[in-house]
Amino acid sequence: MTSDNETCFHPTTFILLGIPGLEPFHTWISIPFCSIFLIAVIGNLVVLQIIISEVSLHQPMYIFVTVLSIIDLVLANSTMPKLLSIFWSSSNEIPYHTCLFQMFLLHAFSAIESGIFVAMAFDRYVAICNPLRYKVILSNGTIIRTSALAVIRGVICILPLFLLAERLPWYRSNIILHSYCEHMAVVGLACQDVSLNDHIGMVVGFLVLAMDSLFIVLSYIKILRVLQRLPSTAGLKAFGTCVSHVCAILTFYVPILVSSLVHRFGRNVPHPTHILLANFYLLIPPMLNPLVYGMKTKKIQQKVRKYLYLF
Repeated sequence: MTSDNETCFHPTTFILLGIPGLEPFHTWISIPFCSIFLIAVIGNLVVLQIIISEVSLHQPMYIFVTVLSIIDLVLANSTMPKLLSIFWSSSNEIPYHTCLFQMFLLHAFSAIESGIFVAMAFDRYVAICNPLRYKVILSNGTIIRTSALAVIRGVICILPLFLLAERLPWYRSNIILHSYCEHMAVVGLACQDVSLNDHIGMVVGFLVLAMDSLFIVLSYIKILRVLQRLPSTAGLKAFGTCVSHVCAILTFYVPILVSSLVHRFGRNVPHPTHILLANFYLLIPPMLNPLVYGMKTKKIQQKVRKYLYLF
């Protein structure tokens, strides 16, 4: 509902403020952000090129890593070019529909990435708990169907939020106190009651993270039970194949969890801290995932060294 003296209008553009409260430091803040962005883009492109060109890496785990790299490139490029333009040239405007599309991309691909981590957990479970049937269970068809299911689920989960946001034509302001078009930062400006948007957003976010986290935890509980029955050397070697996946999971879920907790319960936390955390959970995984898988895969290391020697 709106008050009698509240002016509502339909914006053609939104104004992103970057990191409100830290405007004098935007140029300095842009240095680490730009560095992380470049590392993320170059790292994921290198990983993609190596996995695609190296036939020995055409295995289920690394096919999932390929999908993960594509998702990370989408997430990084959905926000950082616009954010850097805000930092460097005060280019704050973003068209109305572009803003809604950015919102959809960010939340949908975050949900898709979570689904891919579940698929990778299943890959590790089959590889360790049922190794003799690994190639049968995780055939190319299974990988394609699993990846497609993660994409479809991510789109279906976020589509209601996008459609509900699009049905809010009247806004009391077009100034977004954020560096990108985050769901509640946008719909919170609407003149209408947005409690439904808020509740659905919370339910979708909780269900996706809770269900995926539960499946991953159960997979690793079963993996650890199997490893306990193996000789210590064989068990450590088998678990070594899971280290990259565990590290990638932590770099994805921990920043989201911290950012969500601070957003919901950290009422005394300064607003710039909220914005920085929200940016870090979109940037840190795309930067770290190529490094994590690169350090644990000798063929990727060898290819990277070969590229470095060429330069």
